[in-house]
Amino acid sequence: MKAEMNRLETVEPAAIRAWVESRTIFIELTDGRIVGFPADRFKILSKATDDQLKDVEIRLNGFALRWETLDEDITVPGIVAGNFQLPPLTADS
Repeated sequence: MKAEMNRLETVEPAAIRAWVESRTIFIELTDGRIVGFPADRFKILSKATDDQLKDVEIRLNGFALRWETLDEDITVPGIVAGNFQLPPLTADS
């Protein structure tokens, strides 16, 4: 039983739902967390229209987000780890 518990504890959470509000992408994870990040943290997403952003799909059993019209894929573990392509926008930007 202990070996099985350790195996479960190391499984990374996957996305079960994804949506966009005010250019922020949100994902609900299998562990109950909701993570949000600004579209402007990724090169392609930063140039997307609001309608293009809303066309997000969950792929690879919840381990990736896909925007077909933008030909963009982002991994859920990367999002959870805070791996973004661009720095956050500041008031000086």
